[in-house]
Amino acid sequence: MSATTAPPTGPAPGDPPAVGVPVDTHCPYCALQCGMGLRPGADAAASVEVVERAGFDVNRGALCGKGRTAPALLSSRVRLTGPLVRHHAGGRLEPASWEEALDRVAAGLSGVRAAHGPDAVGVFGGGGLTNEKAYLLGKFARLVLGTSQIDYNGRFCMSSAAAAHNRAFGLDRGLPFPLADVARTGCVILVGSNPAETMPPALRYFTELRERGGKLVVIDPRRTRTAEHADLHLAPRPGTDLALALGLLHLVVAEGRVDEEFVAARTTGWPAARAAAMAHWPELVERITGVPVPALREAVAMFCDAESSMVLTARGPEQQSKGTDTVGAWINLCLATGRAGRPLSGYGCLTGQGNGQGGREHGQKADQLPGYRRLDDPAAREHVARVWGVDPGVLPGPGRSAYELLDALGTEVRALLLSGSNPVVSAPRAAHVEERIASLDFLAVCDVVLSETAELADVVLPVAQWAEETGTVTNLEGRVLLRRRAVTAPSGVRTDLEVLNALAARLGWEKGFPTDPEEVFDELRRASAGGPADYSGITYRRITEEDGVFWPCPEAPADEGAGASAPVPHPGTPRLFLDRFATPDGRARFVPVTHRPSAEEPDAGHPLLLTTGRVLAQYQSGAQTRRVAELNDAAPGPFVQLHPRLAERIGVAEGEPVAVVSRRGRAVAPARITPGIRPDTVFMPFHWPGAGRANTLTNPALDPTSRMPEFKVCAVRVERAGDAGGSAGSGDAAR
Repeated sequence: MSATTAPPTGPAPGDPPAVGVPVDTHCPYCALQCGMGLRPGADAAASVEVVERAGFDVNRGALCGKGRTAPALLSSRVRLTGPLVRHHAGGRLEPASWEEALDRVAAGLSGVRAAHGPDAVGVFGGGGLTNEKAYLLGKFARLVLGTSQIDYNGRFCMSSAAAAHNRAFGLDRGLPFPLADVARTGCVILVGSNPAETMPPALRYFTELRERGGKLVVIDPRRTRTAEHADLHLAPRPGTDLALALGLLHLVVAEGRVDEEFVAARTTGWPAARAAAMAHWPELVERITGVPVPALREAVAMFCDAESSMVLTARGPEQQSKGTDTVGAWINLCLATGRAGRPLSGYGCLTGQGNGQGGREHGQKADQLPGYRRLDDPAAREHVARVWGVDPGVLPGPGRSAYELLDALGTEVRALLLSGSNPVVSAPRAAHVEERIASLDFLAVCDVVLSETAELADVVLPVAQWAEETGTVTNLEGRVLLRRRAVTAPSGVRTDLEVLNALAARLGWEKGFPTDPEEVFDELRRASAGGPADYSGITYRRITEEDGVFWPCPEAPADEGAGASAPVPHPGTPRLFLDRFATPDGRARFVPVTHRPSAEEPDAGHPLLLTTGRVLAQYQSGAQTRRVAELNDAAPGPFVQLHPRLAERIGVAEGEPVAVVSRRGRAVAPARITPGIRPDTVFMPFHWPGAGRANTLTNPALDPTSRMPEFKVCAVRVERAGDAGGSAGSGDAAR
């Protein structure tokens, strides 16, 4: 616990909430998991007040607008308060009892399984689910349904960074150090991230960095609010981050800035990585990226002249068909300069979704078992099977990744249980995904609101929200936190754990699916024990007393001490890799990578590049934030950001509708004209459905390692909305 941190206040995890008593908990949105307090009023959900929680050191009381307004979603006016069932194809969703709805789900899943086999049933989860929900969802898929077809929307978040982390370091944790270290390093290169809008309370770390004399380099094709704070802003052409990283490494070698002692003592594979980088000389990189050579040299000087430095990436370089190699190139830069495995230095990924880190560690990812174990590892299968009380042979093998699973709906996968995700808006090539979802034999959705995906379901099950249930999440630092129940859910709502328990019982599993989150977490601890993400030494009590515990935290004592009467608990691991990397030999691995074009490059018919992202007042697919009046007033709808020269060329003024057309479809939104974007690039936020749905346009080309789709780069043309035929969001008609 830090000197300024006090234990959370409020009732114990299992106790009912008390009117007027503040409960210390965490925001339901991004991976900062900002500390906040909730004070329930006499009318509970209708009168919940957000209060400052200055003692939690990640945000120190600061909240963005999304966090401040989060209780608005607890209102019955905007959320689901009872199950809905569609009685026949083409019919409407109508209110139903829980018994009828659960019976329908059990029958729908079991019927498809009986007719077409277990892999004809799929499960699709979410990066916002608590660790307990993610764990039990994976167990439900593999034991109750017997299917390999489970993945989650976190695949679209930081899977490329995770793959590169594992490849180089032997272990993936978004940040291998606490956020506080960011403010204390000498230089940060921030690649494809805009925390001023995506996680505003984190911006203070970059402000403090500069106040201490450190340097901030921002790499982004747009001059974002974050780039305005930078000492140096590089604006590469979308899809060329890999070439940029290789060009910087070339200069490091050419200028004699390699930390030869670190490379020799703590790494392997440097000669091949060096040779690959030397093929990317500065002038070539300038031609590829559009970043001038003097700016490349300035970035290298800032990074290498500081006593310590970091590279932090986000979705910009990661959501590409070469995202794993791109992140790998930035890791190579850190390793070559000795900026990894040392205090205040290293590579980290700014995870996006609220539990994007923990959500992939415990079993809802297609190739993983709890504890970040590999599903194809016999020892891992044996360990988890023993915890579950089954034979390892009953566990299915790895299944399809997220987009591949969505693409198989209605053909190989005939029924789907979906929890906490809205792929109709959030998936690439979204019109095609919407068609696939609509073609299913059976769809059941668990959600807190009637999302665009839930509107297509045969059964919709209303589940409890963040403030109505207790559970753990793991923030971008790898810090396991406890969200605590502050209010009681409406009577027509159940928790996800209760839903899985009831469905498992209907499908023949009376035991093994507890409804108490602490009981689930205790089982998760046992399942994770000895794995890369070892939570076995973490308990609800420890999290509460210490205000979060960093994994890995094994149950085995760190030091019993002379004459100790009881083992000393492991302290957790705020900083990874200081002594050794998590590889068999303890050395980090250089991986040679080479720049290659994006999967889709501009041509005469589609001469521009589209990149996508978020805005301050909305979150992810917008299913929740679009229901909050204050947030909608701030960001009421989609837009197309374009450079004045491009706007002049097509004859469009500020606010006029423009059409953006890719090989997959067409989207229409008002023009927002700014010199803060490259003339060859347009930007759209992806929070809205309908005519302005940005993901109608995006390319599902997959990274060969991470299976991440190429959200951040696709070829488009832009025209006045009335100048072209076809309807906005017309699926693949424009291909």
